[in-house]
Amino acid sequence: MTDPNYEALVTGDTYLPKEEAGTSFPPDRTALLVIDPVNDFLSEGGAAWEMTQTTVKMVDVVSHLKWAIEGARTLGIPVLFGPMAYTEEDYADEQLQRKSGINRLMFEKKMFLAGSWGADFHPDLQPREGDTVLLPHKSCDVFRTDLPEHLQRRRITHLVIAGMTANLCCESTGRHAMEEGYDVTFLSDAIGAATVPEYEASIHLNFPLIANAVLTVDEFLAAVQSSTSDSIDVQPGDTVRGSDHGEIGTVAEVAEATEETESYLLVRRGLILKSDTFIPLDAVVKRSGTDVFINIPKLIFAEMPWGEPPTRTDRRAKHGPPAMEVGNLYGSRSPSIQD
Repeated sequence: MTDPNYEALVTGDTYLPKEEAGTSFPPDRTALLVIDPVNDFLSEGGAAWEMTQTTVKMVDVVSHLKWAIEGARTLGIPVLFGPMAYTEEDYADEQLQRKSGINRLMFEKKMFLAGSWGADFHPDLQPREGDTVLLPHKSCDVFRTDLPEHLQRRRITHLVIAGMTANLCCESTGRHAMEEGYDVTFLSDAIGAATVPEYEASIHLNFPLIANAVLTVDEFLAAVQSSTSDSIDVQPGDTVRGSDHGEIGTVAEVAEATEETESYLLVRRGLILKSDTFIPLDAVVKRSGTDVFINIPKLIFAEMPWGEPPTRTDRRAKHGPPAMEVGNLYGSRSPSIQD
């Protein structure tokens, strides 16, 4: 017998209005979150500068952050700043230095001490009137601040993340946002890390799987601008890129749905693809200029069963069974439910 509470456990609000499925960044539903754009990370003499300077200089993080912030403001995209700040109470009373390795590191290096120059915003990245400065996060997840309230108040559905650092605060926040149902994008050239391997692993491996796309600042701003135009559909000749930004091929045909098949993009075999590939149209999640992005990394693209046009029968099979037809959720067991 199906557990009477089962349907409540496996259904519910996914937080995103379903009519927004598509390739756009709706300007009235998109926000730019800039995490820890502060002196300790981004300025010479900052407490973490010796660690972060290599990637900050390599990617030119400060200039790209400035461009992203100014561009977002111009396009009417709200900008939210998510800094850190620690007081004596955090360490003497809450013992945060015993919470995790990163908390211990920040404690020992006296990083982000409240009211200090190090915890202040980089001079080129100062919040302005109309921007939002969040309450400080005390570890890696900016969602543990008042961020959710601001996103809900503004009815944000698309969250774009930039700042510091790639594999810690940016990744933790993006992962939490994705789990909450937000459409997440990372800006690859406006994010830094403590080391090049940490940056590369985040940009090329982790971000493409927990977000819908990894874009440059220019691509993000171009995508917002195209979202305000009438033509955002996929077109033959567009370049298909994975969520890791890897180039997959060129759109040869955009096939409309029929009684038997779902709509799809046809990418012909070539130097990259060993055979013709039929990409379901709903895998396309972003458009910037003539680039369209699918939410699968190029790195694992070959694992996708896209060697034939997607059929409606196959799609229904991928949906799985209706909740009310499931006896035991895990085959032999169902979740333990507390009264």
